[in-house]
Amino acid sequence: MQSILFVCWGNICRSPSAEAVFKAVAKRAGVEDDFFIDSAGTIAAHSGEPADARMQRHAIKRGFSLDSISRKVNPKIDFDKFNYIIAMDDRNYDDLVLMTQNDEQVKKISKMTDYSKKYNYTEVPDPYYGGSDGFELVLDLLEDACEGLLEDIK
Repeated sequence: MQSILFVCWGNICRSPSAEAVFKAVAKRAGVEDDFFIDSAGTIAAHSGEPADARMQRHAIKRGFSLDSISRKVNPKIDFDKFNYIIAMDDRNYDDLVLMTQNDEQVKKISKMTDYSKKYNYTEVPDPYYGGSDGFELVLDLLEDACEGLLEDIK
């Protein structure tokens, strides 16, 4: 079984969306039982909270259910538990690298946009302070990159 942890800053917009999108992509491919999928944030400011209501509304329109509860990355557990740790942007990537204890853990970290097939973004932008278009862009990027991630893992 492969395990994937999606990570953004607060774990209320991008990473729970990536979790939901990847679960849907894996289910559509008939391989959902081959994966353990989770999400977390590099900070604990929103721990225990559901995903941002705006992100949930946009995700629901596309058939994705954001039902995870925010939590902070736990370096003592997560870097050993997960095969893939996927950051949404450069800041998240750098923060994750600082949490690692060895080179093997660093090798598990990548960026979501590393798996993009159609888009040339280098980061999944944080939609929190923007409008509707930002949430839609996040979902566009995640749908593309999650398809690419599944292909890469296969």
